[in-house]
Amino acid sequence: MNKKLLFFIITGILFTSVIGTLLHFTYEWSQENYFVGLFSPVNESTWEHMKLLFFPMFFYGILAQLFLKTDYPCISYAYPIGILIGTLAIPVIFYTYTGILGDNYMVLDILTFYISVIIAYTVIYLIASRCQAQKNPLLPKLFTLLLFAAFVLFTFSPPALGIFLPPSDI
Repeated sequence: MNKKLLFFIITGILFTSVIGTLLHFTYEWSQENYFVGLFSPVNESTWEHMKLLFFPMFFYGILAQLFLKTDYPCISYAYPIGILIGTLAIPVIFYTYTGILGDNYMVLDILTFYISVIIAYTVIYLIASRCQAQKNPLLPKLFTLLLFAAFVLFTFSPPALGIFLPPSDI
């Protein structure tokens, strides 16, 4: 059994869930501080809510990779893939359920976040625990860094696309 990896996965799920939940409120709590807005939702758009998963996982992942890279050589490959899949799961789940139900519901929005966190860490666990040799993490890391840059860039200059609008404005 992969006790060390499992410990980091469970801790990561808890960390991301708690910090992500708190991030939902930090922009308002900071009296709309520009810097805080780069890492927290500045409005109710789906895009901004993807930050709730992305940033806690990104920063926790740096720590997890430092502690796990010797025992799990594919962790630096698995982690960016998990972040990307979890982050992208948010709009996929959200738009799927709202398309089926015709509206969004707060309880389902919250569940969407937690389900996406679990999906992300499950992917990390499956890749890291089954890998026997170091995989090249360059491409997943590049896409993760591009997404990081997109969150920063589009926070206060979003494109005119539906994902950047609050659901009530679509």
